[in-house]
Amino acid sequence: MSKLPSIIVPARLCSTRFPRKLLYEINGVPILIWTAQRIRSEVPEFPLYFAVDDIELLHCLQSAGFSAILTKQSHSCGTDRIAEANREIGAAEVINVQGDEPLVHGSQIHALADGLVGEAAVSTLATRFKSPADYNNTSQVKVVRDYLENALYFSRSPIPNARDIGERIDAQWLSTNPCYRHLGMYAYKSDFLAAFSALKPGVYEQIEMLEQLRALEHGYKIHVSITDLPTVGIDTIEDVATFEALI
Repeated sequence: MSKLPSIIVPARLCSTRFPRKLLYEINGVPILIWTAQRIRSEVPEFPLYFAVDDIELLHCLQSAGFSAILTKQSHSCGTDRIAEANREIGAAEVINVQGDEPLVHGSQIHALADGLVGEAAVSTLATRFKSPADYNNTSQVKVVRDYLENALYFSRSPIPNARDIGERIDAQWLSTNPCYRHLGMYAYKSDFLAAFSALKPGVYEQIEMLEQLRALEHGYKIHVSITDLPTVGIDTIEDVATFEALI
């Protein structure tokens, strides 16, 4: 068995904002296969699996030569879907790449793996904010870190809050202060992954609607690496044009 973490991509067919998104074809290739091919080309040394909730996704991946595991449709989050798949795979460490991230970089995957070397149970990524509009956008999650690069808190609100300048935050201020946008890629140690779904939902998790806060509220450490590389997630049909322009 490989000593590297296994990559498990959770894949759910239903999507409220973009129905059947992962099977939507761009240049004749489904979005999920774009992601699969990208991962295989960027980090061929990592074992790669897909945890899917529908037979259509299973057949799509298997016909393209990828390993997929059919999981229950009832999972409320990707972490639980990955945990079910890993009961079959048995990896000691797992990296979660989203199925709608067809431009993930190999260096980001390696950074996630490196973040598990210490005592952190979870590893994730963040990137510096450049736009005040993005910083104030509640759809873009913020994270603050301690001196050991572990997460102190995640929030939809602008954190840190610049009390003395308030709404006058500009790009210059963002460039000189630790203002980071959380990127939804994770790596987990297997014991955490197995325990997570049984943890009581966190108070702040339910207020912010951020699953990672459950881990912090139960005392788990989350290591946060900083990346300068952009990610292009496909959340809506409008995002397809952005991806097409880049390829």
